[in-house]
Amino acid sequence: MNMKICCVTGHRDIPKEQKSYVRESLHREILAAIADGFTGFMSGFAEGVDQDFAEIVIELKQTYPDLQLMAAIPTRQRLESLQKKPKTKAMLDCCSDITVIREDYHPSVYSHRNRYMVEKSGRVIAVYDGREKGGTVGTIRFTHTLKKELREIPVGTEIIDPQKL
Repeated sequence: MNMKICCVTGHRDIPKEQKSYVRESLHREILAAIADGFTGFMSGFAEGVDQDFAEIVIELKQTYPDLQLMAAIPTRQRLESLQKKPKTKAMLDCCSDITVIREDYHPSVYSHRNRYMVEKSGRVIAVYDGREKGGTVGTIRFTHTLKKELREIPVGTEIIDPQKL
């Protein structure tokens, strides 16, 4: 039986006044994914949305012990950096799988990490503020290209024009 996997993409710089809204929305979307049969949850472990997502999955494992948190880390150096911080090391210790995309840094490593997560996932949760450039919008576009399910959590004040995605 294949595990249904859900991943997250989102900004590192969520406005302070929207952080609790984003966490509540992520919690609701993760619960909806669980209700839809998802048991695998993948994070890229960047600051912001990725780490909030991982924390929520870890919290929900108390109630849903079959959940698995997976990490997709862009480089070996980034993994080592995360393991030096007690908070992120504890989160990584809760992962059933840690995939390092490249041993060394390359400018495209983050987009490769995001593509990897979308390819492995049946659903993508995107915390998105309408920016037309960057990793989040690139991940959303790739999600559409692969015809994967996208659940969007809008943030910020910019108007999102779906024609530009």
